[in-house]
Amino acid sequence: MDNNLLCAVYSPEDFNNRGHKLIELLTQHLDEKLNEKSAQAIQWNEPDEELRFWKDFLKNGDEERLFSEITKRTTYVHHPKYIGHQVSPAAPITALTGMISSLLNNGMAVYEMGMSSSAIERVITDWLCKKVGWDTDSRGFLTSGGTLANLTALLSARKAIVEHDIWYEGHVSNLGVMVSEEAHYCVDRAAKIMGLGEKGIIKIPATDNFEMDTSLLEEKFQEASKKGVKIFAIVGSAPSTATGIYDDLDAIGRFAEKHEIWFHVDGAHGGAAIFSPKYRFTVEGIERADSIVIDGHKMMMMPTITTALLFKNGRHTLATFSQKADYLLTQSDHEDWYNSGKKTFECTKNMMSIHWYTLLKVYGEEIFNQYVTNLYDLGHLFGELVQANSDFILAVTPISNIVCFRFIKNDMTDEQLNILNKNIRRHLLEDGEFYIVQTTLRGIHYLRTTIMNPFTTEAHLTALLTKIKELAITL
Repeated sequence: MDNNLLCAVYSPEDFNNRGHKLIELLTQHLDEKLNEKSAQAIQWNEPDEELRFWKDFLKNGDEERLFSEITKRTTYVHHPKYIGHQVSPAAPITALTGMISSLLNNGMAVYEMGMSSSAIERVITDWLCKKVGWDTDSRGFLTSGGTLANLTALLSARKAIVEHDIWYEGHVSNLGVMVSEEAHYCVDRAAKIMGLGEKGIIKIPATDNFEMDTSLLEEKFQEASKKGVKIFAIVGSAPSTATGIYDDLDAIGRFAEKHEIWFHVDGAHGGAAIFSPKYRFTVEGIERADSIVIDGHKMMMMPTITTALLFKNGRHTLATFSQKADYLLTQSDHEDWYNSGKKTFECTKNMMSIHWYTLLKVYGEEIFNQYVTNLYDLGHLFGELVQANSDFILAVTPISNIVCFRFIKNDMTDEQLNILNKNIRRHLLEDGEFYIVQTTLRGIHYLRTTIMNPFTTEAHLTALLTKIKELAITL
C-alpha cells in the first residue's frame, strides 16, 4: 500500500509550516479583537446559512483559507464588547498548552498514559483544596465541564450517604436532592439521570433577591420526609447562572450538618472567588461543603472545557466508581491518586491540568485574584450605570459580573416590554457590535450580560446602554 498520504499527514515539516501560519493568524486575531481594530464582537449568521457555507466549503473552498474562515465566522470572546456567555477569553498561553495536549494525546485513564499530567493534576487539585480552606485529607480531580462534575458529585453523595448499595443492587427507595429553584438546569438533569424523578428534586423557593430562601429548608425537608423521600444531598449555587446571585453557603452548610446530608457547592462560575480577598465573602461557608465544582474556563482564563471537582474527604474521589477493569486498573492498598480512570466518568480525558499549572507557574496565584476582582468590580459598576439611568431597570443588584437588566417605558405593559427587549437583543445580535444574551425571570424578560473580558471599560458599558436606547426608539 502507498503510504505517501500518511507520510504527508504526519510530516514534521508540514506541521511546522502550518503551525507558524496559524500562530500568525491567531496573533493577528488577538490584536484585532483586544485592541478593537475590529468593530464587531460577533460574526452572526443564521444557522441554515452557516450550514450551507460549510457544506459548500468542504467541496469548493480554498484549503489555505480554512483556519481563517473558522476564526472569522465565530464569536469573538477576546473583544471587550463580548459580554455574553460565561466563557472566558482564554489566556493566549493556554492555546500553547492546548496544542501540547492535542499533539501528545495522552488520554490519562491510567498513569502510563498521563504521567506528567496526572502528577500536575494532583498538584493543582491539592492547591485548590487548600484555597478552599480544607486540610490535607482533601482531594480532587479534573473533568470535562461543570455538568459532568455536578453529576459526579451527586453520585458521590448518594454513595456516601445512602446505606443501600445502589451501585450493585439498584434503587429500593425514593431519594431526593434539595436545590434552589434558581440553580443551573444541570442539577435537575443530573437528578433525573440518577433516576430520582421529579419527586426527588426538592425545589427551594428563592427570595426576592433570587437566592435560596434558607428559612424554608427545614419545612421542605420535613415535607419530603413525610412523603417518603430520603434527602441525601443539598446543592448551593455559587452563584446561580441566570442572575449571578450567591446562595448563603454558610446557612446551607449548617443545615446539611444538622441533618447529616451531603453539601455540594456548584461553584462552576463563581467558586474562583476564593482567590479574591475583596470578594471572598461571596463564598463564606464554602469550607463546610463536602464537594465543590469550579470551572477553569469561566473565571480562571482557561479554554473550554476544564473543571475541578473537589472533595473535603479524599476517600470519596475513589469510592464513587469503585469497580474493576482488569486490563486497566489494579487494586491498591495505598492511595491510588494517579489512575484517573478510577475517579472520573471519563476513561479518556485531555491533559487539562497543564492549563492550570502553566498559568500558576508563569503568572502566579495573583493573576486569578486580579481577574476575578476586576470583573466583579465591572459588574458592580455596570449595575450602578443601569440604576442611574431611568430608561432601564435591574432585575437585582449585581453581586458578581452577571447583570440582568431591561429597557423600560412607562406606557408599556410587561408583555409589551418583554417583546421589546427580545427584539432589542435580536437586533444587537444581528448588528454584532456587542454580544449579550437574555434570560427570563419570573415571567419578565431581561437582557443579560456577563462581563468576562478584563479590558471591558465603563465607556464600553455606557455605549451599550446608549445603543440599546437608540434601538428601542426604532423598534
